[in-house]
Amino acid sequence: MRSYPATPAPAAATPVHPHAGIGEKIRGAFAIGKTRWGMLALVFFATTLNYIDRAALGVMQPILAEKMSWTAMDYANINFWFQVGYAGGFLLQGRFIDKVGVKRAFFLAVLLWSFATGAHGLATSAAGFMVCRFILGLTEAANYPACVKTTRLWFPAGERAVATGIFNAGTNVGAMVTPALLPLILTVWGWQAAFLCMSALGLTWVVIWRLKYFNPEDHPTVRQSELEYIHQGNEPDSAPAKVPFSQILKMRGTWAFALAYALTAPVFWFYLYWLPPFLNQQYNLGISVTQMGIPLMLIWLTADFGSIGGGILSSWLIGRGMRATTARLVSMLVFALTIICVVFAANASGLWMAVLAIALAVGAHQAWTANIWSLVMDYTPKHMMSTVFGFGGMCASIGGMFMTQIVGAVLTATHNNYSVLFMLIPAMYFIALVWMYLMAPRDVDPTGE
Repeated sequence: MRSYPATPAPAAATPVHPHAGIGEKIRGAFAIGKTRWGMLALVFFATTLNYIDRAALGVMQPILAEKMSWTAMDYANINFWFQVGYAGGFLLQGRFIDKVGVKRAFFLAVLLWSFATGAHGLATSAAGFMVCRFILGLTEAANYPACVKTTRLWFPAGERAVATGIFNAGTNVGAMVTPALLPLILTVWGWQAAFLCMSALGLTWVVIWRLKYFNPEDHPTVRQSELEYIHQGNEPDSAPAKVPFSQILKMRGTWAFALAYALTAPVFWFYLYWLPPFLNQQYNLGISVTQMGIPLMLIWLTADFGSIGGGILSSWLIGRGMRATTARLVSMLVFALTIICVVFAANASGLWMAVLAIALAVGAHQAWTANIWSLVMDYTPKHMMSTVFGFGGMCASIGGMFMTQIVGAVLTATHNNYSVLFMLIPAMYFIALVWMYLMAPRDVDPTGE
């Protein structure tokens, strides 16, 4: 294992001046070393594949429902069992990643989720799809704890939010790629081949990950200057290798993240499940690419910009000398204020005004996510990072499991009036922000106490 000094890095690893322009900062970041960006590319593509596998069922639902005589309840149950597996998987996978290391744990998770994706092509009933989706959720839950752990290991605090925004942008890339490419595969080879193609993509990624990923100290070609830059400000490697889960549950930081994330993450599920019905109801859109596809693609493209741009803001504040946790909280306040614009969507004067209001809110949500993930990285010791994130992800997934039912109840009670829901959304972020401000630790405690 390669060692690194505890003293500040030499000039070769010193970042550019905080007041430098964006172009100079980008050149400076790559001049220090490019290896960490290669590791980030690996988790970006994993996130893209994760979301392609997840979103494909919705695209193929009409075909599968016709061939297997699914009812609406069958489809709801298939999705429900995915979410059950996903919620449990977050907790189990996060703990497993911290125990055996991100390289081995993520390799195994993607290998299993690729086999589970391929197994969909062999299913012949709704029950078969429920089993496949449960296993898929259980294994795909490793993605975000592994990506966050990788970012925590490979990036210093000043770059973490940008790196988080980049890999999380894979979610929105997957949302755009799936409806664009999947219909072609369905037309040429059929739905079974579509699942097998997605499985093959996952297995290809597994091979690349096995060959190319290493932790910073173990990487055979990383420059010493880049290692020193990565480890500036990190806690020393004196923390215990094994921490009881009961101790993690006693940490303020665990509950600061878990409850705040549980309040805001289900909003993303609302956008995924209910934006198409809302736009159809309000503006009588069809299901063609030009009518429904373009508005949705613009919304998810804005989400990509928000994901990366949100990280740039907090990194800029850190470069100006602000403490990392404070920079995240200030950025989250800015994005919470931006999300207020979603209240105008329900009564917008036209389609594109509604799309604009929703796109800004979705983009701000992704920016918020980049910062809340970076914030938990800033104050969580790296040897328990995936466990803490996995616990928070489980809480958020449980919230997401019931989001559809809550939305359905509100729409039933209000006769499909979305105004109430759009007014409630911004409040969730402000409640979460106050909770994080009061509860989030301001520094890393290597002992986790």
